Amino acid sequence: MKATETKLKGCFVLEPKVFKDDRGYFFESYNHKDFCKAIGGEVTFVQDNISYSKKGVLRGLHFQKGEHAQAKLISVLQGRIQDVVVDLRQDSPTFGQHISMELSDESKKQLFIPRGMAHGFLTLSESAKVLYKCDNHYNKQSEGGIRYNDPTLNIDWGVNENDVLLSEKDNRLPSFKELLSKPI
Repeated sequence: MKATETKLKGCFVLEPKVFKDDRGYFFESYNHKDFCKAIGGEVTFVQDNISYSKKGVLRGLHFQKGEHAQAKLISVLQGRIQDVVVDLRQDSPTFGQHISMELSDESKKQLFIPRGMAHGFLTLSESAKVLYKCDNHYNKQSEGGIRYNDPTLNIDWGVNENDVLLSEKDNRLPSFKELLSKPI
C-alpha cells in the first residue's frame, strides 16, 4: 500500500497494490497492521457504513464532535465521487482549509480522514456506492455539518448548483462562520 499525506496533516490518500490478470483483479482493501503503519498511528475501525447515491447527490459536509468524533476510511465500491475534506481542528496550521479529489472504483484509491475534519462528497457517475469505515460509533446528538456552498470555504465542486441534489437536513446546515460561533 502506498500512502501519501495530503496538505491536511494526518489525512492520507491510500493506493493498494492491485494484482490484475485475464480473470480480473485482486487487492487487499484493508489490513489493520499495514494501514496503521502507512498512516503512522493506531486506528481501530468499529463501524462500516455504505451509501448509495444517484448522480448529482451531494452528501455533507458532515462530522461528529467531541468524544464521538470519527476518523474515516473512504472507499468507492462502484462509480465516481468528488470527495472533500475540511480541517476543523482549531489548533491545526491548515484549520479552515480543504482538499478535494476524485475517488472511484477504477482507481481503487482510498482516503483516510482523521478525527476533527468535516467530510462530504458529490456523485459524479450515474450512481455510486461508498464505504465508510469509522473508528467510533455514530451518535445523533454529536453530529454536525457545514453548508456545502459556504462562501468562506469556497469549495469548487465542479458542478452547477442547480444540478446538486441535497437532503433537507444538508440544505439547512450552518455556514462555517456560524459553526465557529459555537464550540466544535
